[in-house]
Amino acid sequence: MDSTGQTAEFERRENITKNSILVVEDDKLIALELTNILTPKYIVYLSRNGADAIELAKELKPDIILLDVVMPGMSGFDVIATLKGIRETSDIPIIFVTGLSNAKDEEKGLVLGAADYIQKPFTPSIVKLRVRNQVKIINQMRLIQHLSITDTLTNTANRRQFNTWLDQEWKRAVRHKSPLSLLMLDIDHFKVYNDNFGHLQGDTVLQVIANTIKKELKRPLDLVARWGGEEFAILLPDTHMAGACKVAEDIRASIEKHIIMFEEKTPTRVTASIGINCIVPEHHSFIERFVSDADKSLYRAKETGRNRVVTSEAL
Repeated sequence: MDSTGQTAEFERRENITKNSILVVEDDKLIALELTNILTPKYIVYLSRNGADAIELAKELKPDIILLDVVMPGMSGFDVIATLKGIRETSDIPIIFVTGLSNAKDEEKGLVLGAADYIQKPFTPSIVKLRVRNQVKIINQMRLIQHLSITDTLTNTANRRQFNTWLDQEWKRAVRHKSPLSLLMLDIDHFKVYNDNFGHLQGDTVLQVIANTIKKELKRPLDLVARWGGEEFAILLPDTHMAGACKVAEDIRASIEKHIIMFEEKTPTRVTASIGINCIVPEHHSFIERFVSDADKSLYRAKETGRNRVVTSEAL
């Protein structure tokens, strides 16, 4: 999965849904039977020919494709060869459903990238088991990918994912000449808080702050990441300075008024300082300078009293 796929998966991490399957079968009765077998547990899409299947696969990006080998027009071999050559569909596991029993045909499919075979006539239990095995592999891979880009304490993006997302949005902003805003947020006096209440309470504060930030972000492309320690980075694509200031102030105010409970007996409050930088990047602009100026704004916010928002324009 590429960086775009990873970020999209990150945005879907809390929305657990059924896995999806695209059934490609020209025989109406067989297509209906496969649909009936799989529908209770999976979201099933249906295509009757190879050309439509390719377009549907690109549009829907199903988790698995069940592909008939012998079809009019494009054969299953032609379809899998095409799908494996397209970036957005190349990683989708494909299970051939076929009445062919020749070892050379099976070898050809495996060479082209088929994950498994289901022989016709099939039994429902075999279909379910072969599909289940591929779904299990897919979900395990996604979990590993999710963990690799997630800060496990706060369930926000980690720094690795933030850097990937920033690079992607930076390039998009250069192409479209659109504004890009970055908020750097630091919890005020967090070391003192940890010393007074302990690290478990400190972890609770980090989780509350992360959830508070996420609630204030309204768009799918907005990203919050744990930058390190008690510091968070918030990337706002297509956002001018005025909009970034509004988001930052809403986050700051929400944190300030939030009562944090620990083991239902220690109500506390914390505040946060936020620095903002906004730029319409050009080809000669530097990401490092963009981040550095946001960080300087954060330090200015802390130097001038904390619990406030400071922009790079004020430096």
